Amino acid sequence: MYLLMKRYLFVFFLFFITVVAAQTKIEGVVTDDSGMPIAFANIVFVNSSEGTITNDNGRFYLESEENYNVIQVSFIGYETKEIPLDQKVNYGLQIELMESTEQLQEVIVYTGKQSKKNNPAIDILEKIWSKKRENGVRKFKQYQYDKYEKIEFDLNTIDSALIKSKLFKGLEFMFENLDTSRITGKTYLPMFLNETFTKVYGDNALGKEKEDVLGNKNSGFSGNQSITAFVEDLYSDYDIYNNYLKFFDKSFTSPLSKTGVDVYNYVLSDSTFIDNKWCYNIIYYPRRKNELTFKGDFWVNDTTFAIKKINMQVTKSANINWVKEIYIEQDFDVVNDSVFLLKRDYMLSDFSFSKKEDSRGVYGKRTTVFDNYNFNTDRPEEFYRAISDPYDPRVFSQDSIFWKNARLESLNEDESGIFQLLDTLKTVPKFRTYYDIVSVLGSGYIEIDKWNLDVGDIYSTFGYNDAEGIRTRAGARTYFGQNDMWRLEGYMAYGFNDKKFKYGFSGKFLLDRKNRLIVYGGNRRDIEQLGLSLTSTNDVMGRSIASSSLVTVGSNDRLTNINLSTLNVEMEPVKNFRINVGGSFRKLSSALPEAFSLDYLDLTSPSGISSEIKQFDLTTTVVYTPGKRTIGYGVERANINDDYSTLVLKYTKGVDGFLESDFDYEKIQFSYQQPWQLGGFGRLTSSVELGKTFGTVPLGLLSVIPGNQTLFSLYNVFPNLDFYEFVTDTYATVHLEHNFNGRLFSRIPFLRKLNLREIVGLRGAWGQLSEENIALSAPTNIPLVAPEGQVYWEYSLGVGNIFKILRIDFNFRGNYLQNPDARAFGITGTFGFNF
Repeated sequence: MYLLMKRYLFVFFLFFITVVAAQTKIEGVVTDDSGMPIAFANIVFVNSSEGTITNDNGRFYLESEENYNVIQVSFIGYETKEIPLDQKVNYGLQIELMESTEQLQEVIVYTGKQSKKNNPAIDILEKIWSKKRENGVRKFKQYQYDKYEKIEFDLNTIDSALIKSKLFKGLEFMFENLDTSRITGKTYLPMFLNETFTKVYGDNALGKEKEDVLGNKNSGFSGNQSITAFVEDLYSDYDIYNNYLKFFDKSFTSPLSKTGVDVYNYVLSDSTFIDNKWCYNIIYYPRRKNELTFKGDFWVNDTTFAIKKINMQVTKSANINWVKEIYIEQDFDVVNDSVFLLKRDYMLSDFSFSKKEDSRGVYGKRTTVFDNYNFNTDRPEEFYRAISDPYDPRVFSQDSIFWKNARLESLNEDESGIFQLLDTLKTVPKFRTYYDIVSVLGSGYIEIDKWNLDVGDIYSTFGYNDAEGIRTRAGARTYFGQNDMWRLEGYMAYGFNDKKFKYGFSGKFLLDRKNRLIVYGGNRRDIEQLGLSLTSTNDVMGRSIASSSLVTVGSNDRLTNINLSTLNVEMEPVKNFRINVGGSFRKLSSALPEAFSLDYLDLTSPSGISSEIKQFDLTTTVVYTPGKRTIGYGVERANINDDYSTLVLKYTKGVDGFLESDFDYEKIQFSYQQPWQLGGFGRLTSSVELGKTFGTVPLGLLSVIPGNQTLFSLYNVFPNLDFYEFVTDTYATVHLEHNFNGRLFSRIPFLRKLNLREIVGLRGAWGQLSEENIALSAPTNIPLVAPEGQVYWEYSLGVGNIFKILRIDFNFRGNYLQNPDARAFGITGTFGFNF
């Protein structure tokens, strides 16, 4: 009897949240008289400004907190149709539109690729463009406001089959907190919630802005730094007035963009009063499929031409992976006759392996509410220089009274229940097992909580090279939490061919959190391919992919035995500006002397030749990464974004005599890497590296132009060069790689549906090698050649997003084809999960 009652209560609960949460709900499909779906048809509740647009398959969902009895369905070229609503919830509506036989008189509209002249919607757009820099906080000298942000992740499309599946056996209590999305109409279960309350201050005259985070609260998997970093990167800020909006590392054309007239159709649909302001309603939808565009509508004021309300929904045909829906809403508040300020920003993303209507996935939702605007309060420039600590423990321990006042939008019942739900789930062994599996796959480490230890990296367990043969590796690190102030790490490896053990261990200690003063060091004895980078390695735990590649082009036998010890001090006196000072002692010798010699002339040796280099170096490195965002405050932090530039200046002083060090020399190196988001044309990544060695040094201390004999596509290397094919003491390299994100292929009919992405690359290297350095080195099995006579260059043509995970590059060598065993052509590839 109790079980039967519980079942009925659960069914009643599902019905209750479906009906009560919103007063009116509609769902269905719009077709023409032949049964073909009509994309981008307009659906509105009669006598309201609430509406939506059908997707590429003619389907729609709309709900409102108000009671409505009639909807209106319209599309250009078809008769407008009104549908009475018999009840509050109307699912499965089949709406058929008939072709129109009448001419529209008051407003001339266009479909397809039509002329952009004489379109009143575009006339309004032109006025928006001319006024946009005067809207919002830009109109005031100084400003401040409160910002409350809520980020939530939910499981969606939950039905009885999923609830009763073996996967969730024993976890049925989870589904007592189901809700229904007002955007898609699908059931969902909240699983993660992050709240942040911030005070924002800005000065337009000084060009300064400052954010003071006063509160931050997490539920769900907040302890997993990789998940938190993913969420932070996912929902970066954007401005609808910009020409392009960046989501998921893709640039979508804004419907308010000056280039929008080339990719969107605009229709002046309606006009009415909103908050006592007369506004025009403009509907927009893409001219072509498979481009990074939206569909939706916006309301714009008739005098200020500031946006009052806008919604944007990414079309299903857009060339983006793992995301089925992206929906954005922004509401603006009227301050006076000429000023509109952002009041609320809402974004929903539906992550799924498939874009089918009934496929399950995960909702990612961000709600940001802005309030308590204050203007023209003058503050000195020093105020903006004083940066608050966003990781102050008090920020994360605010009480319920603080959050009651700070929430500019209250949590609903389901959101409030996340905290208790997750606390309960963490005690359920089955759920903990699922969580551990996902965590291991994501981080590569197996957590052993009772020992505060992580075992891994599991992805480095097996490897192969010509010196070691099959190689096995096991490692571990201390891990008390994501913000540990210190961390110890180590590994051991064994090669079955050379029958030798290798090892590495390191320690890092954060001494001052404010200036990020870190002391770290360690020792490593291993075999490594050093021909993959222009900069000599000082990373005790790192190892290049070419050192253990299972499949290579030609013989990967130019390997080095390395015994490296380092001690470094690093600090970050200014955000994203790091200074590193340290020393290193290394011993280098060939791992396969018969194939690859590191011998050099040594008059102190009885034979006159030495096969091992002993070298002590002092290094000073300055790294500047403007725009870089990180998460965490421990000795190790996770990067949030990847669209920042990186400038590195490194000075190395080799000291002879100390610890029997062999050489006295100086080396200066500079590198600059910059990603460029080129709007609708994709993303360009560029890098420049320059360097010079002063003094006479052997091969093991020279700068090798990075080759690539693996089958993997790697950036900043030359895929058609063998390792050590070019050796220099003075060098300059340039790398350019551009990803069009499918812009070209989307215009080719038979390729359009494949959502492929085109990549082009161009690389060049120039270098010199002095006669003294050539004479010092005594290798008998490799030539010492630099690309001095002419710049060495390569180019590549690539196709990405093959089956959503594969990229293949076709690489061509431009010159130096006369070099021994020169590779004129090569194919490389890579796997990855990219949006």
